[in-house]
Amino acid sequence: MPKVEVERLWTHVHWLAILAEQGTYTAAAIRLGVSKSAVSQRIVELEKATGLSLVQRTTRSVRLTDAGNALVRDVRSAYEQISRSFSDVRDSAGVARGLLRLTAPVAFARQQLVPVLAGFFNDYPEVRVQLDVSDQISAIASEGFDLAVRHSNQIPDTHVAWKLCATHSVLVATRSYLEKFGEPQRPEDLVEHNCLFYPRGNDMPAWAFEAPDSAEVTGKRLTVPIKGTFATNNSEALRDAALTDLGIALLPDFSAQAGLKNGSLVPVLPTWRLVGAFPEHIYLVRPYSTHVPRAVSVFVDYLRGRFVAGFS
Repeated sequence: MPKVEVERLWTHVHWLAILAEQGTYTAAAIRLGVSKSAVSQRIVELEKATGLSLVQRTTRSVRLTDAGNALVRDVRSAYEQISRSFSDVRDSAGVARGLLRLTAPVAFARQQLVPVLAGFFNDYPEVRVQLDVSDQISAIASEGFDLAVRHSNQIPDTHVAWKLCATHSVLVATRSYLEKFGEPQRPEDLVEHNCLFYPRGNDMPAWAFEAPDSAEVTGKRLTVPIKGTFATNNSEALRDAALTDLGIALLPDFSAQAGLKNGSLVPVLPTWRLVGAFPEHIYLVRPYSTHVPRAVSVFVDYLRGRFVAGFS
């Protein structure tokens, strides 16, 4: 194939990669800012030039053939380098702009992250944020994310992390529940209560505490087996269950914050420190690279400023 013809098809290959990433012509067209028919036409032209079928079409989605996948795989690094180079040149102007792809846990994203985004967009109107909300731990680099929020105690050495804030675990319930069933005075009292908990594999549920400073033996650890009618792997769902007067819930403080502030939830055993329930820090994490887009840098600085005080 003549060199001029190959060069003419460079953007066609890029559009094929976007189609593979998005899964449908409609989604690819939206991502590229063009019409669906334009995307389809480019793919037809690319298939005609290669003499191969590159896309398998179904009624609802598309997927690449082996030849299409091989073509996208071979050129992906080149397009990523072009994107990085363009970002370098653009960032040299000193203005943060472009698309920032972010992933964050469900409860934190809904209750804490989304409510503060308006202020960021006011400060940086040329930055766009695409947020993936999931409690699954994504492979940041391979899935195309620029940044991730991690509620974790361990960060891979291959990534760069900024500590966003400290966080701690709390026990909460409604006043109605406590008036009906009594308020625990010591952790041992929890055995008589309906406890709403985050399941940890097949382990028997138990909550661990450290004695308050006022106790005779400070720092003493006490583990209490608990039982309850409801368990879930989402702190927002645990909070909502507690709000129905169902029982005493163990939550990270960012999930309990709003309820504690408005009085719909009250703390239980507040002088005892919960141990090992949830990680004690929230981080912002990015894949290691020599260049950090300005949009990522200003977003990190903005969030660290907003959450420096934590959730007390």
